[in-house]
Amino acid sequence: MATANKNLSVYDKNKLPSAKDFRFGFVVSEWNDHITEGLFSGAIEALLDCGALEGNIIRWNVPGSLELVYGSKKMIETQKPDVIIAIGCVIKGETMHFDFVCDGVTQGIKDLNVATDIPVIFCVLTDNTERQSIERSGGIHGNKGTEAAIAAIKMAYLRQQANMGYQFQGQNLLTANQIQIGDGTLKLEE
Repeated sequence: MATANKNLSVYDKNKLPSAKDFRFGFVVSEWNDHITEGLFSGAIEALLDCGALEGNIIRWNVPGSLELVYGSKKMIETQKPDVIIAIGCVIKGETMHFDFVCDGVTQGIKDLNVATDIPVIFCVLTDNTERQSIERSGGIHGNKGTEAAIAAIKMAYLRQQANMGYQFQGQNLLTANQIQIGDGTLKLEE
């Protein structure tokens, strides 16, 4: 199990760019809402901890995980966020429906990442049991929503820097108020 020895909620905000200037979109599935609300709470808490402004956070609800793709697409088109976090939970049942939904949402979010300039973060739990989902939405394994929020900050920053034409040194992210120009780092004053 990939999360057996990892707490999904652990991060060092001092190694992250500030989230203050980014606009975050959430598309949240209402299906299994006792799980998706936990994921959303973990993500919001992490974003605010890393400097995101409440006024820069948009949330839309959709009926189920498969609808996350359309909701994310429309949010990209109409709201212009810097990054979207798609939150859902699919728990395996007795039929093949689980496989079709998991495949559809995974491929759909991948397609959005390829077709648009806005990163869409995959925060969809695809667990065999409800207990596994609870353990990953604020339980013993931490919160996948927190992990998704940290990925969102990093991807919004990567998008910003790439669109400005700056190069990344190694794969190290710069701290808040820094940009990289050539081989040097420039600290911006507030």
